[in-house]
Amino acid sequence: MFTSSLRTGLRSSPFLRAAANNLSYRNKHTLVLVRHGESTWNLENKFTGWVDVPLSPKGHEEVIEAGKLIEAEGISLDVAFTSTLKRAIRTLWHVLEQTDSMWIPVTKSWTLNERHYGALQGLDKQQTVDKFGKDQVLVWRRSYDVPPPIVDRSSEWHPSNEKKYSNVSFPDEFTESLSTTLDRVLPFFNEEIAPTLKEGKTVIVAAHGNSLRALVKHLDSIAESEIAELNIPTGTPLVYNLDDDLRPIKQEGCIAPLQGRYLGDQEAIRARIEGVKNQTK
Repeated sequence: MFTSSLRTGLRSSPFLRAAANNLSYRNKHTLVLVRHGESTWNLENKFTGWVDVPLSPKGHEEVIEAGKLIEAEGISLDVAFTSTLKRAIRTLWHVLEQTDSMWIPVTKSWTLNERHYGALQGLDKQQTVDKFGKDQVLVWRRSYDVPPPIVDRSSEWHPSNEKKYSNVSFPDEFTESLSTTLDRVLPFFNEEIAPTLKEGKTVIVAAHGNSLRALVKHLDSIAESEIAELNIPTGTPLVYNLDDDLRPIKQEGCIAPLQGRYLGDQEAIRARIEGVKNQTK
């Protein structure tokens, strides 16, 4: 009877709406994914990869709003994971602050970093198109298994030259495709995130466009040919309800091929997705 009463009053009471959402999430495994807010190099339209740039002023606003959306949805966060890059870490901090969850445990891992763009890092995307052609840049940027040009250890962009990766062994020549990004994201998900979800804890992952593309490719069983067309917008919570085998339970209002649901203004979200798609037009 209590559940029925909640549903009856949903339209008139934000409190009841949040309580009903809490009931709807019970007995499901809840995973919240958030791509970091707009960074200063997103704003400048540069290939960023592992370059540790901060959020732009708009990026801060985006992820504060993301936290408010999660709070309004009535999702209570238990455990957090993020990359070692400040734009994702700062995104997580904003979300945790807005949801009164700054006390929860946080794990940082380089395996959730953005895809390493090799020698493209730091280059203007449109100037790269002008130099190499749209088709070639599209292959580097969106193909599943074709990486950009490599960097070697003499490059400032090689991860061996950064203190934060001093305990990780990288090849002398380094770059990544989406496929090799998946090769590091998936083991971390299986070994660290999945067991936490199966314990019944609600998990948030704040990461990057390509590390999250790799993860949803796995979750939603998206084909290699289809993942190339998938764009994840900045600062927009993507909520998955998972069954006991951690397979997505398709939600009403999801944007195919995803079975999770973005929170927020759906028209604005679609516009953000198009914005990511058009960065090299």
